[in-house]
Amino acid sequence: MKLLRYGPKGSEKPGILDKHGRIRDLFGVIADISPQVLANDLDRLAALDLETLPEVSADVRIGVPILGVGKIVCIGLNYRKHAEETGAAVPPEPLVFMKATTSLSGPYDPVILPKGATKGDWEVEYAIIIGKTARYVSEADAMDHVAGYCVLNDVSERAFQMERVGQWTKGKSCDTFAPLGPWLVTKDEIRDPHKLALWLEVNGHRYQDSNTSDNIFSVTNMVSYLSQFMTLEPGDVISTGTPEGTGVGQKPPVFLKPGDVMRLGVEGLGEQRQDVVAYNGAG
Repeated sequence: MKLLRYGPKGSEKPGILDKHGRIRDLFGVIADISPQVLANDLDRLAALDLETLPEVSADVRIGVPILGVGKIVCIGLNYRKHAEETGAAVPPEPLVFMKATTSLSGPYDPVILPKGATKGDWEVEYAIIIGKTARYVSEADAMDHVAGYCVLNDVSERAFQMERVGQWTKGKSCDTFAPLGPWLVTKDEIRDPHKLALWLEVNGHRYQDSNTSDNIFSVTNMVSYLSQFMTLEPGDVISTGTPEGTGVGQKPPVFLKPGDVMRLGVEGLGEQRQDVVAYNGAG
């Protein structure tokens, strides 16, 4: 299944993509794509006859595909070539950091460069969506706790991340820095998450063009590993790292500026598009 949320920001409704790529309204079946739905209702949704559900206009806004994400946990340096690109050693275990949930935005919403930004960057990633509570789970049981996958653009402000004191979080958590979606693809549709092409373009130039086969850590390893340190709950997002080709890795580095357009995608999970805009002083 491909589950999504559509409509104006803050007023999204639940939807599902049918076999023809048309959005079908789920509002008469469930109230929203919530953590509770991921934990309890996926089998019921899979049994629906989608042809009986109302069709939704194709030009509707697509929002974040999950209501009530509890946390966004990120894995750094999870691609061998990206570690080489940054001059870092391949980590012996997952490198973990967080993004604030306030950074979430829809897959086609603008990305806003924050006040004082000078080194905005892109990172195409696939994200694991947790479907059942995971606490001290083994790798053998890890997939029982996965609902599915999404595309995530781990937008970063490198000056905040690397040139200011402290951890990476403040360079990763600005508003709009986690476009997620366009849909949540349930795990049954992805035969092997470690054999997916993924790519990202800025203004039509392809900077990232790789495959998840370059991952250092597997889905089962990441879920099991994280569950040793924190409880993973339904609706939690694990962003799994980015391949080589980031802006900071270019020679010379290339950073985002207002007017840029990012396009990115992951095989089987869909595509995103974001206009880059400057912070307008509001708030």
